[in-house]
Amino acid sequence: MHDDPHDHGHDHAHAHGHDHTHGIVDPSIATTGRGLWAIKWSFIGLMATAAVQLVVVVVSGSVALLADTIHNFGDAATAIPLAVAFWFARRKPSRRFTFGYGRVEDLAGVAIVLTILASAIIAGYQSIQRLLDPQEISHLGAVVAASIIGFLGNEAVAVFRIRVGREINSAALIADGYHARIDGWTSLAVLFGAVGVWLGYPLADPIVGLLITAAIFGIVIQSGKSIFIRVLDGAEPRIIDEIRHAAAHVAQVKDVTDVRARWLGHRLHAELNIAVDPQLTISQAHAIAGEVRHQLLHHLDYLSLVVIHVDPADQSGERHHRIDEHAHDGLPVHSHA
Repeated sequence: MHDDPHDHGHDHAHAHGHDHTHGIVDPSIATTGRGLWAIKWSFIGLMATAAVQLVVVVVSGSVALLADTIHNFGDAATAIPLAVAFWFARRKPSRRFTFGYGRVEDLAGVAIVLTILASAIIAGYQSIQRLLDPQEISHLGAVVAASIIGFLGNEAVAVFRIRVGREINSAALIADGYHARIDGWTSLAVLFGAVGVWLGYPLADPIVGLLITAAIFGIVIQSGKSIFIRVLDGAEPRIIDEIRHAAAHVAQVKDVTDVRARWLGHRLHAELNIAVDPQLTISQAHAIAGEVRHQLLHHLDYLSLVVIHVDPADQSGERHHRIDEHAHDGLPVHSHA
C-alpha cells in the first residue's frame, strides 16, 4: 500500500491544540524567489567589484589583477544559469515533467563548475604569457587598493550566497558562495604580488597570477564534487538518518526498512518502507503512513515529496517484493526485483 504523496494541503491538529496546514503555499515558490533575490544582488556586487578592478588593470598592466578580474567577471556570469534554474523551478509540473523542473538547478551547477574552469584556464594562460614576457607594472598603489576592494566585495557576496543557499538547501548557490569566498582570498593575493614588484621582483606579479590559477582549479574540484553527487542522485547520509529517525518515532511503526532520497535542485524527494502490525486494516495502516509523512514534513522543511510503502511487520522491506523466477506468454524464465 502506498501513501498518497501529493496531498500536502490538508489540515492537521496537534494534540496540544493548534491547527496548521502544509502546502497552502508551494515551498518551492518561496525558496526560488529568495534564490533569485540573492542572485540579483550578488551579481550586482560582483559586477561592480570587477568593473573597478578592470579600470586598474588597464592603467597598471598587472597580470595578477587581470587574472583576478577575469575570475570575478566569470563568477558574476554564473548568476545567469542559476537565475534560469530558479525561474524553471517556479514552474508547475507538467504531464511530461511530472516531477517538476528542479533538476535544471543541478544542471546550472554543472554550468557554474565549467565557467569556473574556463576562468582558471584563461587566467593561467595570461600568467604564463607574462612570466615568459615580463612587462613593467605601474600604479602599484591602485593595484593594492583594487585587490582590497576585490577581497571585500567577494567576501560580502560569499556570506550572502552561503547564508541564502543554506536557507533554501541549494547546493549550486552554496557552491557559488564558497567560490566567491576563495575569490576574495585570491584577490588579496594580488596585494602580495604588488608588494613583490615594489621590492624589486617583477616576476612576483605573474607568479601570484599562477597561484591564483591553482586556487581556482581547487575550487573546480571542490564545487564539482558536491554538484555531481547531486546529479547522480546522491544524498547526505545524515539526511537518510533523519528520515529514518523521524519515521521510527511514530507510534505503531514497528520498523523502517528501506529509505531512499534524492535531491531535485534544492528540494528533496524521499521514499521509505515502514512495517506495521499485519492485523491492522488498510484504513488504519494508511493513517499511520499519513502521520509518518506529517512528521517528516515537520522535521525536514526542504522535503517536497514523500512516498511511503506500508508493509506487514512479518514481510517488511523491498526484499519481500521480489517476484521469483517464472515463465509466461512464451517468454524465457525470468524474475523481477
